[in-house]
Amino acid sequence: MSPPTTAVIDAVDVDDAVRLTQEIVRIPSVVGDEAELSDALAARMRRMGYDEVYQQEALPGRKNVVGVVDSGRPGPTLVLTGHIDTKPVCVGWDEDPYSGRIEGDRLYGHAVMDMKAGIAGVVSAGASLARCRELWDGKVIVSGVVDHMGDQIGAIRFFEEHDADLCILAELTDLDIYLGHRGRLYWDITAYGRSAHTCRRHDAVNSIARMAPLVEEIEALRLMPEVEDWVVELVGPELYTAVGRIYGGLPPGGPSMIPDETTIRVDSRPHPGLGEEPVRSALEECIQRVAERHRDTRYEMVLADRKDSYLIEREHPLVRALHGAYEELEGEEPRYAAGSWLADTASFGKLVPTVIFGPGHDPVYTPNEYLEVVDIHRAAQINTLTAVRLLGGGAA
Repeated sequence: MSPPTTAVIDAVDVDDAVRLTQEIVRIPSVVGDEAELSDALAARMRRMGYDEVYQQEALPGRKNVVGVVDSGRPGPTLVLTGHIDTKPVCVGWDEDPYSGRIEGDRLYGHAVMDMKAGIAGVVSAGASLARCRELWDGKVIVSGVVDHMGDQIGAIRFFEEHDADLCILAELTDLDIYLGHRGRLYWDITAYGRSAHTCRRHDAVNSIARMAPLVEEIEALRLMPEVEDWVVELVGPELYTAVGRIYGGLPPGGPSMIPDETTIRVDSRPHPGLGEEPVRSALEECIQRVAERHRDTRYEMVLADRKDSYLIEREHPLVRALHGAYEELEGEEPRYAAGSWLADTASFGKLVPTVIFGPGHDPVYTPNEYLEVVDIHRAAQINTLTAVRLLGGGAA
C-alpha cells in the first residue's frame, strides 16, 4: 500500500467496529420501535470523535441519528448512511437472537446482516475519517435512519434537511458494488360480484371465486422486457410479479354471506430504468382474459404504491473511487451487481448520486443468523479509504 493509504488504514479501529456491531445487535430495533437504539447509537457516536452528533425526528418518537465530521476545508459533502430498523425475529433460533455472540470468526445476532454490521461499518468509517482529516477536504455526514421497513420516512426526512453531493448506502451486498436496484410497484385489483346469503348462492356472484382465475393468470406471468444487456447482467432478465396479499369475504365468526368484493395486491419488481407500463399492460391483459370468461364480474385496477428503481453509471467518480479502494485493499477487482430488493435510494436516489456497498448477504432474517467478523473489518476499511479517495486525499 502507498504511504497515504497506510495512514488511512492505520486510522481505522477494526476491533471497535466489531464491538460496535455487537452493541447494536444487542438492542432490538424492529421497525416502529427504534428509539432505544437511536439513543444508544447517538451516545456512542459522541464518544468516537465526531464534531457533532444529534438526533433528527423523522416520525413521532422515532429519530434518525446524525454524526458530522468536518475537515475544516472546502469540499464536497459525502453521506454514509443505512437504516437502524429491522424486521421482527423469526422462529427457530437456538439461542438469544440478540446475543451478539462471537464464536470463532462469526458474529451471531438478529439483523446483523440487515443491517447492523453495515451501520457499524459507516459509523466506524466516520470516526476513522475524524482521525485522518488532514488527508481529505469537505465534510462527511453519517446517518442511521428509521422506517426503512415502513415508508422510508427516515431517509426522506434526512435528505429533506441535509444537502449532499455523494452518498454510500451500506445495504448488504456481500461487499460487491451494487449500482442500483429494481423498483417496486404495488397494484390493487378488485373483483366486484354480487352478494347473497349462502343458501342463495346461485343468485350470487362470488368475488373470491371470480378472483381465483385471475390469480392463476398472474402467477403464470413470465415478463421478459427489453432492457440493455448490462442491466440484465446485474439483475437478470425477468420482471418479477407475484400476488402477495388477498382481501375478501368476512372474518371467521361473521354472518353467512357470499362476498361481493375481493381485492388482491400484486407486487411487481421492474428493472432499473423501467417504469410502470410493461407491468400495467401485462396485468390489464390478464384481467381482460378473465373478464371475457366472467362477464358477470367487474374488475378494477389501481397503482397503489410506487417505489422507484435506482441506477448509477459504472463510470461515475463515486463508483471509480470505491472500485479503486476495494482493489487496493483486497488485491483483486470487485464484483458488480444490483439488488432485486428495495433500498432507501428508491426515495432519495434522484437527489444524490449513490453507490450501494456493505457487509452481509442473503438469506437474511433466518434462525441463527451470523456474519464473518472479517467482513466488518473490510467494510470499515474500504468505506474509509473510498471517502479519502473521493474527497481529494493523497490515497486517490
